[in-house]
Amino acid sequence: QVQLVESGGASVQPGESLRLSCEASGTTLGRLAIGWFRQAPGKEREKVSCIRILDMATIYSDSVKGRFAISADVAENTVYLQMNSLKSDDTGVYYCAASPFGCPAMDRGPGAAYWGQGTQVTVSS
Repeated sequence: QVQLVESGGASVQPGESLRLSCEASGTTLGRLAIGWFRQAPGKEREKVSCIRILDMATIYSDSVKGRFAISADVAENTVYLQMNSLKSDDTGVYYCAASPFGCPAMDRGPGAAYWGQGTQVTVSS
């Protein structure tokens, strides 16, 4: 059974940084894609970033490009999301997801990915 556990969420002020972690168990990252999503109250879930472990190819949403960086430590079975220059709009629950179907397909329906329980990020002055 694949399990994903997110950690690292916190309350910070605008301009500060956080690093989120997504630790996988029950599988190796090997041929998976791992994505980070976020959902703010009253808003739809947004795919923030994704990494294809096979070649470490990455994608980012326009809203975080240049501020966030996704990386993977295959030996630790963990994917990280480094978030810099945080803004109030970055507030939300951040989820990681793992899928054998790649970054584009992981949020295209039930069963496309395994999901973690989420970690709260609050950016406020």
